[in-house]
Amino acid sequence: MQALDTAFNALSDPTRRAILDRLMRGEARVTEIAEPFDMSLNAVSKHIRVLEEAGLVTRRREGKEHRIAFSPEPLDALARWITEKRALWNGRLDRLEALLSEEAKQ
Repeated sequence: MQALDTAFNALSDPTRRAILDRLMRGEARVTEIAEPFDMSLNAVSKHIRVLEEAGLVTRRREGKEHRIAFSPEPLDALARWITEKRALWNGRLDRLEALLSEEAKQ
């Protein structure tokens, strides 16, 4: 569950979601990722670190440059969790609807 918590936390910030949107188009240097944001390079790097800790991005060094790439595996785990919870709640809501319909008939 810790991995899910970490991933949900990482995705809770709009800047980090925007960074992921950018990286879904392909690998990028940290400076390229930072361009559209009105914040320091250090602040963007902190966001990238949160994404790294959640496993949503990977970093590789190319000389002095750091290249960041999207890593979808944690999103797959989140999707599975959401699908399981949706099935659980849909089943419960279907049973509630049936119960309420039966009561309304009486």
